Amino acid sequence: MTVRVMLVSPAMSAALRGARFDGDVPLDEAGVRSARAAAGALPRAGRWVSGPSARCRETAEVLGLRAEPELRLGDWDMGRWRGRTLEEVSVSEPEAVSAWLSDPSAAPHGGESLLALCARVGGWLESLSADGRVLAVTEPAVARAAIVHALALPAEAFWRLDIAPLTLTELSGRAGRWNLRCGRPLAADAD
Repeated sequence: MTVRVMLVSPAMSAALRGARFDGDVPLDEAGVRSARAAAGALPRAGRWVSGPSARCRETAEVLGLRAEPELRLGDWDMGRWRGRTLEEVSVSEPEAVSAWLSDPSAAPHGGESLLALCARVGGWLESLSADGRVLAVTEPAVARAAIVHALALPAEAFWRLDIAPLTLTELSGRAGRWNLRCGRPLAADAD
C-alpha cells in the first residue's frame, strides 16, 4: 500500500519577499490574490494538514482547506536569527553563516540544525498511514527536508532544492521507498 503526500508551498508574504528568517508572517495582498486564484486547482486528498505558521494556515484557508495544524511541519527554527535577513546575519555573524551553510549538524543561531529539521520532517513523513492522499501546506524548508529524507539524499542536497510559492511537490510510496514529482504550479489541471 502506498501513500501520496502532496506538499503545497504557501503563497507570498512580506517576510519571504525580504528573505527574512520568519515564516510566521501573514500573507501579503499579492499572496492572498494568488492563493485565491489557485483555490480550484488542488488535487483531491483524504486529509489536509498545515504547518503552524500564519502563512501556511492562511494559505490553507484561502485555498478553501479545513487543514488540521501539524506541529512537525513547523518552519525551520532559526533561533536568534528569527526576523532578520540573511544579509544582516551574514554581515554580523559571517563565521556562523558559513558554518550553517556547510555543516548540516551546525545550529549557530541557537535553533534547529539542518539534520534535526530533516529528522523531524522525516518522522512525520514515515508516520503517515500506508494508504491515502494527504495534502499539506508547508513552508519551503519543510518541503525541501521532506525531499531530502524521502530520497535518502545527503543533507547538503537541501541547499540545491528550490520550492517556489504555490507549487505542488508530490511524494508517493511508503517508508523507505518514495518517488518524487516536484514543482508543479497549481493550475486547473493539477489533479
